[in-house]
Amino acid sequence: MTILVTGSSGHLGEALMRTLQAQRREAIGIDILPGGFTHQIGSIADRAFVRRCMRHVTTVLHAATLHKPHVATHGRQDFVEVNITGTLNLLEEAAAAGVSAFVYTSTTSVFGDALVPPPGAPAAWITEDVTAVPKNIYGVTKAAAEDLCQLFARNHALRSIVLRTSRFFPEEDDSRAVREAYADANIKTNEFLYRRVDIEDVVGAHLLAAEHAPSAGFAKYIISATTPFTRQDGAELRSNAPRVVHRYVPDYEAEFARRGWTMTPSVDRVYDNARARAELGWQPRHDFRALVARLKAGEDISSPLAREVGSKGYHDRVFRDGPYPVE
Repeated sequence: MTILVTGSSGHLGEALMRTLQAQRREAIGIDILPGGFTHQIGSIADRAFVRRCMRHVTTVLHAATLHKPHVATHGRQDFVEVNITGTLNLLEEAAAAGVSAFVYTSTTSVFGDALVPPPGAPAAWITEDVTAVPKNIYGVTKAAAEDLCQLFARNHALRSIVLRTSRFFPEEDDSRAVREAYADANIKTNEFLYRRVDIEDVVGAHLLAAEHAPSAGFAKYIISATTPFTRQDGAELRSNAPRVVHRYVPDYEAEFARRGWTMTPSVDRVYDNARARAELGWQPRHDFRALVARLKAGEDISSPLAREVGSKGYHDRVFRDGPYPVE
């Protein structure tokens, strides 16, 4: 069985390739940029290149994409060509080659405006049943690519699974106000309560999705760290998040105090991963409780795989104000 990994020079693509090679599984990495885990260099928007790379492939893990950080530096047509045309090329060539499983890396950003409840409303409880309301070209093209996966599952018997992943990038936050208010590790630890996931768990979800795709037909899953919260906590999370966190993980306070860290005062959305855990058998290891235990032991909050992959950035230049420009 040969696995094709797109975006193999990026964060997730490299993590997938590292894991597959460690398991001694046959994998081919493709990317527009060279990298230590990339075998073929080319664009997924190039149909002939995709066709050549699809030979003898049985599983596709499609992680290549233009990301949200590219919205201010790339044109909308660039997003269409990579995220939609590129995905269409992969799907058509995978169907023609008889590929048995196609796993598409999507994003919780497709939910867009559904993630921000109106003032006074409870925190939004985000499951796969929430209607996506994309708010930029990134979200629009990722949602369109999801629909293409569903189309090929229905009309071409190409078994496909869409994974809507939450934040796992190691770069600093794009909001200056957030960067000035919190240490970077403080921000990321807080986010594991409701909107972040470790890349090691993301890789695990992809490999499980590849195993389940042949029997699934088509499915979508939210891939985010397991939250300690319940839907009933929504109103209090908006008004007093520290009090809710204390109820579930009381020992966080002493550890945060020791570091001079602060808990976010309010949470506006919570990603619920219950369906992925139930249907894929996914068992994410990295959540807020695990991170607090690691902090108490003097350990790094990131998994070994996250540290191996490191920070790659999204651009070939440095920006004066933040890790990337915000539209």
